[in-house]
Amino acid sequence: MKEKRAHRKLHPYRKKIEELDAQIVALISERARQAVAIGRVKEQLGEEALDPVREKEVYQRISRLNKGPLPNEALKAVYREIMSGSLALQKTVKVAYLGPEATFTHQAAQVKFGHAVEYIPTISINDVFYEVETRRADYGVVPIENSTDGAVNRTLDMFIDSDLKISSEILFEISQCLMARCRKEQIKKVYSKGEVFGQCKLWLRANLPRAEYIETSSTTTAARMARDKPGSAAIASEIAADLYGLRVVARSIQDISRNITRFLVVGRGESPWSGDDKTSVMFYTRDRVGALHDILQVFKEEGISLTMIESRPSGRKPFEYYFFADFVGHISDPKVASTLKKLKRKCGVLKVLGSYPKSA
Repeated sequence: MKEKRAHRKLHPYRKKIEELDAQIVALISERARQAVAIGRVKEQLGEEALDPVREKEVYQRISRLNKGPLPNEALKAVYREIMSGSLALQKTVKVAYLGPEATFTHQAAQVKFGHAVEYIPTISINDVFYEVETRRADYGVVPIENSTDGAVNRTLDMFIDSDLKISSEILFEISQCLMARCRKEQIKKVYSKGEVFGQCKLWLRANLPRAEYIETSSTTTAARMARDKPGSAAIASEIAADLYGLRVVARSIQDISRNITRFLVVGRGESPWSGDDKTSVMFYTRDRVGALHDILQVFKEEGISLTMIESRPSGRKPFEYYFFADFVGHISDPKVASTLKKLKRKCGVLKVLGSYPKSA
C-alpha cells in the first residue's frame, strides 16, 4: 500500500520527465544534423573538423544561459559528449595520447574530446607527435607543465624540430593516490613517473622515506607493476587503482592541494582568433651579453604579458639554449604581430608554435 501511494505521488513528475526527455532527444538529434551539415561545408572549405574557438563559445554561452539548478560544470560535461558525438558523425577523429589507458593524459584528452572519438595510446611523447605527423592521428594530447613540478621538458624538446601546431590547451586538476595490494608498512618500492615523484616529494619523505622510488613511462604502467610485484605501490589516479584491482592507501598525496597540469592539443592546422587567446613561441638568442634581456624588453615595450618562459639546451654546443615562451594574444592581433616582427630581428631563430584560445 505504501509503495502504491509513493508511485501515485511520483507518477506526475516521472511523466513530465518522460515528456521532457522526448523533447531533449529530438532537439539533440536536430542539433547533430546541423553539425553534420556544418561538417560538410568545412570539408568543402578544407577546414579542420575541430574548432576550438567555436567550442569555447558554446561553453561560454551555455554558462550564461544556465539558471540552475545544475552547476555549469555538469552542463558542460553533457555538452562535451553531445559535441563529441556530433564530431564523430562528421568524420572519424583519432586522438593520440601518452598512454596506456587511464593515464592523466588520457583523462585530460577525454575532458577535451569526449568519448565518441577514437583514442590511440602511445608509449612516449615522441610517439604522440609521430602519430599526428604521419596522419595516423588527427590530434595529439601531451603534458606541458605542472603547477607544482614545472615544465615537461620532453614536450618542449619535441617542438624544436616538429612542424605541428598547438591548437588548444587543457587545464586538468590532478589528485595523486598511493595504491598497493599490501599494507602501507609493507611497501618497499614505489612506481610512478618522474614528474609525479616531484609533485609528491614532501609526502613521500614523511611517509615512505625508506622506500625505493622507481620511474616508469606512465602512471598506469606504475599501477600495473604495483599489482604484479609484491611489496610494491604506485602513485597514479584512482581510476588506475580500479583498473588494476589495487587498494587506495592514501588520497591527494601531492604537496600542493590544487595540483593542475596543463596539456596541449597538437595538430596540423591553425586556430583562428577568439578574442581571449594565448600564443606560444620558441626562439634562439645569439650568443652575446644581454641577448635575453633585449628579447624580454620587446614584450615590455609592446605591453605583452608573458605567462611562461622556459629554456632548453640546444644540443648543438654546450651552454647554448632555446627558449620557449607563452604570452597573451593571437598572431592576428596588431600588437602581437608587431612584437613578432621585432623579435625576428633580435633572434637567431623564431618559431611560432601556435595561437589558440585560453582554456575555458
